[in-house]
Amino acid sequence: MCGIFAYLNYLTPKSRQEVLDLLVTGLKRLEYRGYDSTGVAIDSLDNKDIIMVKRTGKVKVLEDAIQEHFSGDDYSEPVLNHVGIAHTRWATHGVPCERNSHPQRSDDGNSFVVVHNGIITNYNDVKTFLAKKGYEFESDTDTEVFAKLVHHLWKKHPNYSFRELVEQAIQQVEGAFAIAVKSKHFPGECVASRRSSPLLVAIKTRTRLAGDHIPILYGKDADSVLPRSDSTAEFMPLEEKEVEYFFASDASAVIEHTNRVIYLEDDDVAAVRDGTLSIHRLKKSLDDPHAREITTLKMEIQQIMKGNYDYFMQKEIFEQPESVVNTMRGRVRFDGTTIVLGGIKDYIPEIKRCRRLMLIGCGTSYHSAVATRQLLEELTELPVMVELASDFLDRNTPIFRDDVCFFISQSGETADTLMALRYCKQRGALIVGITNTVGSSICRESHCGVHINAGPEIGVASTKAYTSQFISLVMFALVMSEDRLSLQQRRLEILQALSKLADQIREVLKLDSKVQELAKDLYQHKSLLIMGRGYNFATCLEGALKVKELTYMHSEGIMAGELKHGPLALVDDSMPVLMIVLRDPVYVKCMNALQQVTSRKGCPVIICEEGDEETKAFSSRHLEIPRTVDCLQGILTVIPMQLLSYHIAVLRGCDVDCPRNLAKSVTVE
Repeated sequence: MCGIFAYLNYLTPKSRQEVLDLLVTGLKRLEYRGYDSTGVAIDSLDNKDIIMVKRTGKVKVLEDAIQEHFSGDDYSEPVLNHVGIAHTRWATHGVPCERNSHPQRSDDGNSFVVVHNGIITNYNDVKTFLAKKGYEFESDTDTEVFAKLVHHLWKKHPNYSFRELVEQAIQQVEGAFAIAVKSKHFPGECVASRRSSPLLVAIKTRTRLAGDHIPILYGKDADSVLPRSDSTAEFMPLEEKEVEYFFASDASAVIEHTNRVIYLEDDDVAAVRDGTLSIHRLKKSLDDPHAREITTLKMEIQQIMKGNYDYFMQKEIFEQPESVVNTMRGRVRFDGTTIVLGGIKDYIPEIKRCRRLMLIGCGTSYHSAVATRQLLEELTELPVMVELASDFLDRNTPIFRDDVCFFISQSGETADTLMALRYCKQRGALIVGITNTVGSSICRESHCGVHINAGPEIGVASTKAYTSQFISLVMFALVMSEDRLSLQQRRLEILQALSKLADQIREVLKLDSKVQELAKDLYQHKSLLIMGRGYNFATCLEGALKVKELTYMHSEGIMAGELKHGPLALVDDSMPVLMIVLRDPVYVKCMNALQQVTSRKGCPVIICEEGDEETKAFSSRHLEIPRTVDCLQGILTVIPMQLLSYHIAVLRGCDVDCPRNLAKSVTVE
């Protein structure tokens, strides 16, 4: 939540107008991370001041304000060295308004300005300290505290470098954050750091890079720790020094400029001065690497564009035939019975000896664990626990050295999931990450893992990541049962179903117009009940979550077996009910629940298998999906729910890609 974007050019002529355009475009790419207020900061024409423009609302509002603010000045003159920082906010401290928007400043003279993602948990203590030093605060944010703390340190230590000032400030604050800082006292310099919140630096140069790693420096005075001959932690092109740097919360903001990035680790301090990038750490630990690797992104710019679709979410729903194939590509061999998950291959013997499997996640990721728990129990013959990360931490759940803990997160940065990972890791459990983001915190801190390869997901409400997480866990179950003779027929059945899955998803997507008509009947209602059981209970939970996220309409996923224990009281002739009734082992039980609903004057919409006339007879409205193996039904049944929530949101005039009060990557607890 919140998006940071900063741009620095060195000996690469760029006008301030070009810098502003780069900053605004970067914010548009990050808007899914936060969209209640935005702001930018650049140098004035005389380079003696910093100009900030901030607005409440989306990036388009800021873009219009920038055009108006700079309309009378000539910002077309190229400059060889300039820093601009920008931010799109998802409010944590203070209501959305211009004074609470970022960048936040240190004083009336804009000596230091900061953009920040996350929460400074001890900001009240620091604020009290600074207030006693005479500082007056103009916002309700925790971010302003950091800007003023840097300013206080600058007055106290006038000989410190910009990087040292920021390092000193970081040592005084607690919490999870990513920051980028700019100062009029250090023109052409930018300092950025992270702690439990994502941040990367991207490099664009016309000459080849001096290696693929940047060494790390330790201590306050880097040159006194590492001699010049051993290299500093600096990067620069080999020949000329023309270079551009981008700091961003997400790779999607930089991919159109360069594919060369460095993912910063916790407590890294990245500083750019005179075109040279250095990465510093104040304290050295035994497991610290000697360098940060420069990674080449494999993302394409087309993947983060809407193309011919009206919304990113719509595009991502319709990308699922391709995304599920990408998840299986190179891993599933349909001509035999072999599954290869390279990221966990070496750990399979250890996993087979474990006491239990624990699947831990939040929201949609949690639902993917619920969806696959039954199959994992069947094929691994191990007890499988499914946990919400926040509740898992609240209970101080006992963890043992022979536990295997799976942490599932689309972004790989989800704060509750990451905290749970560290909790389990400290207790000696084997950590397996299931993520969609290479270089994310969960990726780096796991012992092993599976990258789901769903491709960039921009819409806040997760769709294709859910189905790819689902398939990744199914593939793991198949790997675990490779040597079980009694399970070979079951495995073969699932593998054959996986081979047909992409085509079956395309068939389900053809229901789009029918789902749109159904949405017209439902969008004015205040509530929706979604019922199912067995392998489809997770679809009920996920479908209800999608409806809540996108339409702001109350929705509840109900276990059909619990209907008579309370929820049946909600059913009448005016309550919309959607039921999933498929020809699987719980079909008879689902039919009993269906009859309980219809006998109370309920008129449910039914998701059923193609040609199932008996089930369709219980309702005039139904959606038919292709027949598949029971454990994969959840992939086909969830797609109509994704489409339904999308169409209801459009009819209700909701912002589909950016639902109110929500952000894509939840990096605070």
